[in-house]
Amino acid sequence: SQFMDQNNPLSEVTHKRRISALGPGGLTRERAGFEVRDVHPTHYGRVCPIETPEGPNIGLINSLSCYARTNDFGFLETPYRKVVDGLVTDDIDYLSAIEEGNFVIAQANAEHDDNKKLTQDLVNCRYKNEFTLKSSVEVQYMDVSPQQIISVAASLIPFLEHDDANRALMGSNMQRQAVPTLRVDKPLVGTGMEKVVAVDSGVTAVAKRGGVVSYVDASRIVVKVNENEMHAGEAGIDIYNLTKYTRSNQNTCINQRPVCRMGEPVVRGDVLADGPSTDMGELALGQNMRIAFMPWNGYNFEDSMLLSERVAIEDRFTTIHIQELTCIARDTKLGSEEITADIPNVGESALSKLDEAGVVYIGAEVNGGDILVGKVTPKGETQLTPEEKLLRAIFGEKAADVKDSSLRVPNSVKGTIIDVQIFTRDGVEKDARAVEIEEMQLKEVKKDLGDELSILEDGIFARTKKLLLSAGLNEADLTGMSRDKWLAQNLSDEVQQAELEQIAEQYDNIKEDFDKKYEIKRRKITQGDDLAPGVLKIVKVYLAVKRHIQPGDKMAGRHGNKGVISNVVPVEDMPYDEYGVPVDIVLNPLGVPSRMNIGQILETHLGMACRGIGEKINRMLEAQQEIHKLRNFIQEVYNVGESRQEVDVASFSDEEVIRLAGNLRAGLPIATPAFDGAAEKEIKELFKLADMPQSGQFILTDGRTGREFERPVTVGYMYMLKLNHLVDDKMHARSTGSYSLVTQQPLGGKAQFGGQRFGEMEVWALEAYGAAYTLQEMLTVKSDDVAGRTKMYKNLVDGDHRMEPGIPESFNVLLKEIRSLGINIELDED
Repeated sequence: SQFMDQNNPLSEVTHKRRISALGPGGLTRERAGFEVRDVHPTHYGRVCPIETPEGPNIGLINSLSCYARTNDFGFLETPYRKVVDGLVTDDIDYLSAIEEGNFVIAQANAEHDDNKKLTQDLVNCRYKNEFTLKSSVEVQYMDVSPQQIISVAASLIPFLEHDDANRALMGSNMQRQAVPTLRVDKPLVGTGMEKVVAVDSGVTAVAKRGGVVSYVDASRIVVKVNENEMHAGEAGIDIYNLTKYTRSNQNTCINQRPVCRMGEPVVRGDVLADGPSTDMGELALGQNMRIAFMPWNGYNFEDSMLLSERVAIEDRFTTIHIQELTCIARDTKLGSEEITADIPNVGESALSKLDEAGVVYIGAEVNGGDILVGKVTPKGETQLTPEEKLLRAIFGEKAADVKDSSLRVPNSVKGTIIDVQIFTRDGVEKDARAVEIEEMQLKEVKKDLGDELSILEDGIFARTKKLLLSAGLNEADLTGMSRDKWLAQNLSDEVQQAELEQIAEQYDNIKEDFDKKYEIKRRKITQGDDLAPGVLKIVKVYLAVKRHIQPGDKMAGRHGNKGVISNVVPVEDMPYDEYGVPVDIVLNPLGVPSRMNIGQILETHLGMACRGIGEKINRMLEAQQEIHKLRNFIQEVYNVGESRQEVDVASFSDEEVIRLAGNLRAGLPIATPAFDGAAEKEIKELFKLADMPQSGQFILTDGRTGREFERPVTVGYMYMLKLNHLVDDKMHARSTGSYSLVTQQPLGGKAQFGGQRFGEMEVWALEAYGAAYTLQEMLTVKSDDVAGRTKMYKNLVDGDHRMEPGIPESFNVLLKEIRSLGINIELDED
């Protein structure tokens, strides 16, 4: 099993659909040659030819195609539509790679008329793993969809057919690394797969049954189920509890937000609440940004990007990251560790955010180095001097025999405490904070279950009231008695009496069920925790960090066009168009031709056309134009292209047209599926409707000088992602820190607070420059000359800037190594 990649909904789905040639019974990376890694004809419709990692695993780890499944024998199968005598039927057969070789299979885009008869005499087909032309009568099967050959991640790339395979590979891999943003924004230019991925990933709350939304708040949705979908003798209430600000495996934030309203009718399968990276039930990994392709003072050299300050101010790419920090109190040989606020040699100010139990408060704003959980560890018994003995006798012995081993906030982290959990071993006394957390949890459980009970009770009494009124009792009688007495009524009609008794029995069952549920949860919360041997207590602190977009963060589009933000520029300095609208991001045009990912240009153009149409609709609404003009314009938009939309705007009421126009004013959302997308002609038609130049290029003005740029610039809307490679996580600097035990050289890496390695080739560079003294300090006092570095530090403190290099420790290691081979080597002291 693997630790789930939970960066966003897409990475979850993709991880669960992964196929590997490595592992037990498989290959090893070293033995796998080119043949194994290559795309094979049998991959068609089963394994994606695009989505695979870069690096040593390329071609060995793959992804399932969109429609693929495994059969009973573990072979991958893909679906095909049956074709009989040139007629395409709706029968679907799943074929494995072995079976499909014997059939003639046409492509999904083979032309057929309204009667589903293939119109061409000769059709492009696959037969015995070869591409060939066959007569339409010979065709036995047909692909179900053009997206059949690619994986879920690749099918989310619009205009995939115009991208080079290498860049499409990067694009599908980088979508998995997108961090869920605080403000979600679904793509203007999608592929139609966004809804499928969002719902199938399980991050959204989906209606199990149809009904009416009877209650909504931030953490709960209640649906009153339709009578025809209810089971016999049940209350007919569905309760959906939402997940709020929870940490994912990758430290991103999982949060669900309701999208339905009270009183709204819902049907089975409707999205009731959005999850992370979903917007109105559609996958929304990034943001629609206004892009210009032009150089700008070298700030977009080598794939870097120039960003407008407005994007940062509007929180377009602000993300929330939740870190889990753990403090473990163990039973050691010298005694047990203790979680306490009584820590030796720590000032009052450092303890200001802790409660009396030594645990940080929820809601506290903390910075790097702050104490989160106070912990003391017993020290080894050492021989005490008479003075220390006297001090112990006077002030008590506690302070001297323990050392501070508190949990602190890691350096360079700044955030807010959002939750604290305390796990105590069975038999160990709980501290005040643990008891307080327990009481709070019980209170929440009781409230949740109580709310659930009252909702179910209301449903039951509504049915009872309806029954009693139909049995002849009047409203005034019912209002005068308590609701419990309603169920004790004796009715003359036997059928009605039986129904009333059934409702009463159901009511008792619900109350009994409530007591049982509460008891189970109470026991679970109050009982001691099953911890590892030697562990007495674990305190988990959850720290939420808000990360704004800043220079050094990695961003990418969906076409493998990745880059790092080089500068965030004031909005007034950004290039703007004739209407004064500034661009959000300036990209380098040189990043396109050599990469051959032209899909990004087509996406930019189509995005601009969609936005232009939205703005035109907005202007019509603001000018309060006649409804028939608005209706005709929307109909014209939906009629664009050969694949004419089956939308009859004429059949909509005026109110519906205005509502549709209101939804379109931010931009016309468009789906352009992979291999079946919009043609250049259709994009030009949309530009024409939006009253924009068909080239998609505009004259821009320099925000700093007010002068127009020399030539027109491609401006449009591209969907940009912020990837989980943030500068805050990578930025690191070392002063003095820990050293390796054997070589006495500084450690490497951010986690160990290490330094940068000055390697063999760097030494050659200094040698080539003849920088003898720089080289000497690199290899001695800045590295592993223990006496020299201590002395140099002391000299600097004293204001004496001299340096006395000694023998590096690694030289002594070399001597010992040679001696271990039986050769005595000694230094000549002279």
